[in-house]
Amino acid sequence: MNYRPAVGWGRLPEGWSFVEATSVAVAAKDDVWVFNRGPHPVIQFDREGNFRRAWGEGVFRRPHGVTIGPDGTLWLTDDLHHTIRQFTPEGKLLLTVGDPDKPATLQGGKPFNRPTHVALCPKTGDIYISDGYGNSRVHKYDPKGRHLFSWGEPGTDPGCFNLPHNLATDSEGLVYVADRENHRVQIFDPKGHYLGQWNNLHRPCGLFADRRAGGLFYIGELPTHLPVNKAVPNLGARVSILSVKGELVGRIGGPFSGEKPGEFVAPHGCTVDSRGDLYVAEVSWTAQGSKESPPREIRSLQKFERL
Repeated sequence: MNYRPAVGWGRLPEGWSFVEATSVAVAAKDDVWVFNRGPHPVIQFDREGNFRRAWGEGVFRRPHGVTIGPDGTLWLTDDLHHTIRQFTPEGKLLLTVGDPDKPATLQGGKPFNRPTHVALCPKTGDIYISDGYGNSRVHKYDPKGRHLFSWGEPGTDPGCFNLPHNLATDSEGLVYVADRENHRVQIFDPKGHYLGQWNNLHRPCGLFADRRAGGLFYIGELPTHLPVNKAVPNLGARVSILSVKGELVGRIGGPFSGEKPGEFVAPHGCTVDSRGDLYVAEVSWTAQGSKESPPREIRSLQKFERL
């Protein structure tokens, strides 16, 4: 599979900034929604990268994940607000899952302690939530936001998690969880039963399931954060493309993290549109820019056109 970077895609209004883009999702007509940590947290572009609208100022504590429902609503995960909120495309709040004033006990298993992402079952509308930075669980809710059950615990065995960072559902309703610090994607049935896992990944962070024919999965992988292997190539800073059987179809990115078109600093979220073009959001400020002297904002959103 071949892609080329669409350099300069996504033009913000004069003086605006993402700071960093944390997640990206595509809605009907290939409108692209970018959740970011700048002063305008929710930004919509058309497929050509033209700015359409923005909202969410002062609403979010720490934007993390965005998922588009089949009705066009946005499910936004705010890890320091400890909630998942459903909004209309115009920014009207419809549903809040979680209590922003009562984070669950750290690693206690109850929802939520810094949740990270949402996936929706295409068959039932049930809601799956990865939880996350402060828990090692996946929680399942019905479409009205009522808790059904949870699964997972800290660890490295099958069904255990070490920072469940992202999740997705396929056309059959199976659940795929990016188990980031266990360097794997785990696969579960809708009841939370472990089915298998994909390995040979480095800190899988972003995860998107293309449910069209072929069933490709796009996995954004973070680079190493350890000094001991900082100079070792091919450890993340890439997007891997896998088949539904877990076979590697292709990879985008260089041997090391980088800022050139087609290279990555910290792929955090990814999605594709109806033509197979790929969009990648990167937490470049957190991973690198904020640590430089002086700090600087680094590109955090890229589009790749499928050839």
